[in-house]
Amino acid sequence: MGAAIAVTIAGSDSGGGAGIQADLKTFSANGVYGASVITALTAQNTRGVQAIHDVPAAFVAAEIDSVFSDLRVDSVKIGMLSQSSVIEAVAAGLVRHGARAIVVDPVMVATSGDRLLSEGAADSLKRLLFPLAAVITPNLHEAAALLDAEMARDEADMRDQGLKLLDMGPRAVLMKGGHGSGAEAVDLLISHDGVHRLAAPRTPTRNTHGTGCTLSAAIAAGLAKGQTLATAVSAAKTYVSAAIAAADRLGVGSGHGPTHHFHAYW
Repeated sequence: MGAAIAVTIAGSDSGGGAGIQADLKTFSANGVYGASVITALTAQNTRGVQAIHDVPAAFVAAEIDSVFSDLRVDSVKIGMLSQSSVIEAVAAGLVRHGARAIVVDPVMVATSGDRLLSEGAADSLKRLLFPLAAVITPNLHEAAALLDAEMARDEADMRDQGLKLLDMGPRAVLMKGGHGSGAEAVDLLISHDGVHRLAAPRTPTRNTHGTGCTLSAAIAAGLAKGQTLATAVSAAKTYVSAAIAAADRLGVGSGHGPTHHFHAYW
């Protein structure tokens, strides 16, 4: 049978806390073999993004063909895609290889506030990738940007925005409430089957760099192992909450530090 295999299609974070690096750590921590398709290089640390170097779309397509022609891919996590041409190449590659269990994290702005998605690329993301997705995982800022709306203020707003995003074609939407307020961090998993509420205690720490990447990668890991979406999302939420709770043990960098992906191991 062999190991479950997940592929991350995303940007590299030279600081190691987000992007491809966070995804591969998350896959490993959750018992899944990880492969990668790198869409952009970033000069980045815990204080912010200093530079971005985009990988040409044709090379991204070649990476996809190399991975999918040889590996039996069980799930796909999609993160930072900053250019429309790359989004088009990724969408075409996924269709070409019949990819399944696709998790789309619509990365638009880094934790530091640096914009990671060019203006025209958001439309390409919605038009080409959302209809392929088993689930999309926007945070409150990203959901508002995708809908050109105000940021959701409460769970009712989150539900309404999630339903609007569901109309764009994904099979489910995970509205992430980590940027909200209150004692609990509440996420809503919204699909045509209904709304499922997931809550966890909010951890007081500034070391949350890469949490969005980590959550979506953990969901992809669960799907790769054959879990249902609801089970994969619940397990991912538990994993990320523990990684955030242990983040201060790492002491990496002087800005927004990373979560502790291997909190269960060291």
